[in-house]
Formats: sequence, C-alpha cells, structure tokens
Amino acid sequence: MIKKIIYVLLAVLVLIQFFRPVKNIAPVATNSNAIDQVYILPENVKGILQKACFDCHSNTTKYPWYANIQPIAWWMDDHVKEGKSELNFSIFGSYTLKKQDHKLEEISEQIVDEMPLLSYTIAHKEAKLSKVEKEELTLWVNNLRKEIQTKM
Repeated sequence: MIKKIIYVLLAVLVLIQFFRPVKNIAPVATNSNAIDQVYILPENVKGILQKACFDCHSNTTKYPWYANIQPIAWWMDDHVKEGKSELNFSIFGSYTLKKQDHKLEEISEQIVDEMPLLSYTIAHKEAKLSKVEKEELTLWVNNLRKEIQTKM
C-alpha cells in the first residue's frame, strides 16, 4: 500500500512539472514609467533596489534554477504577483503623485526590519541589507518624497 502511495505521489510530482506559470520577465525595451526613467536614481540606490527589491517589485524578476521546479514555481509566482500588486518599480511613474508619495512612505517603514522578506534572503544572502544600505535607501526615499510633495 505504501509503495502505491509513493508511486502516485511521484507521478503527481512529475505531472505537475508540465504546468508552469508565466515568468515575470518584461521585454528588453525600457519602460518610460520605470522609476529610474522618471526620477534620478543614484547608482548606490539602484544597486540596492536591484539586489533586494526588483525581483518581487518590478517586471524584471531574475529566476534561480529552482524556480523551474513545481510547486516552488507556483509559490514564487504568487509571491511576485503579490509583491508587484503592492509596489511595482517598473510602473512607478504611472502612479499618481499621491500614490508615489504613499508608496515611498511605505518603503521607508518596511526597510527598517521587514524587507526584503526572510524567505527571500534565506536563498539570496546578497539581498540582505546592511545598516548603511538601509540608511542610504531611507535618505533617498525621504529626499524623493520631498521632491514629489512639492509637485502635489
């Protein structure tokens, strides 16, 4: 009986490999609404965002090898969709100024201890932000908020 259960589980595991989510990889063309096209993004800040934020909060996810294995790919797809629904740097310029300001405010609150998520930094050690990186990002966010608020 146990052998049959194991065979069924293995068959299901093999079968689900054929049902893959669409990957979150935008065309190469630059999006005019991307945050780096709308606002000045210092190189240090751009590096921080690329290593710790863009995989879940942009249209340019870089997938590790294990993202091709089900059900991990489904879990990652759901995670990326949720992250992009909260904040998408690829369309940041299309947000109203009020929404941009609010999203930046949320970023400054989240980077203190919540972002990037532990589930992400376990597999991506390089994404864990140092105290200096958090300070740099917070300073940039606060300065950008001031700039946006003058336009509102």
